[in-house]
Amino acid sequence: MADTPYIILTMKWGTLYGADYVNVLYNAFGKYLDHPFRFICMTDDASGIVDGVEILPIPEMDLGAGHFAFGGWPKLSVFKADLFGLKGRALFVDLDTVIVGDMKPMLETVGGVVLIREWKRFVDHFRPRRVNGMTSIFAFTLGEQTQIYDKFMENPAFAFDNYRSEQRWVTDYATDMQFWGAKQVVSFKRDLLAPPLLNRFIAPKSPDPETAVVVFHGVPRPIDVVPDNNKPWGKWSRWGSGPVKFVRDFWIENGGSDPT
Repeated sequence: MADTPYIILTMKWGTLYGADYVNVLYNAFGKYLDHPFRFICMTDDASGIVDGVEILPIPEMDLGAGHFAFGGWPKLSVFKADLFGLKGRALFVDLDTVIVGDMKPMLETVGGVVLIREWKRFVDHFRPRRVNGMTSIFAFTLGEQTQIYDKFMENPAFAFDNYRSEQRWVTDYATDMQFWGAKQVVSFKRDLLAPPLLNRFIAPKSPDPETAVVVFHGVPRPIDVVPDNNKPWGKWSRWGSGPVKFVRDFWIENGGSDPT
């Protein structure tokens, strides 16, 4: 049915990302998605999360704390045959994601798994490179692509020994894998931040009008570039100082507390 709510999924565990990240993302979807939706956060700590966000537990996978801390392996649980009875098209979004444009096209995609085509690093220009997907934001149909989860659960130790992260596993086991448009989803540090050394003098660019999502993967995180001061953030290769206006606007306008 045309008015069937879309499903937006995210996960929060540990203490790295506070409730503000969930609340800001939820409010941003209210602004940028002109369609009914359910915003579901699977978490081990719901304190501080606003009304309107549906809270569910993180599905039990018996991974051990270390595999929560690195690799994003709990995200594979969204590919279970039955994820809390949820049905329909879903969009999984990492908490360190900045929404800047219309999200409806991303939920109207068809196909197996639609995800980010991993951005090239400097060294990738000088060596053969396989195509990898990134799972910072991906669309899929609930109850499909169950082989991604099932194969993992058959032998998690094999995955831990042979795959650096869950997104490489998804790349190998998804069927009908497709990618977002190059301008539809961009990387803050790959596409908007000036190259090393130049980033000392050149401020980050704002996203193009065609861009819907800016992904923050690694350092810096969105909250690092929000404070309205001149403090430096990032590291030498991905360095800057002071607020990045479009990120600060996104954070404050969608209810995030001001860390200045």
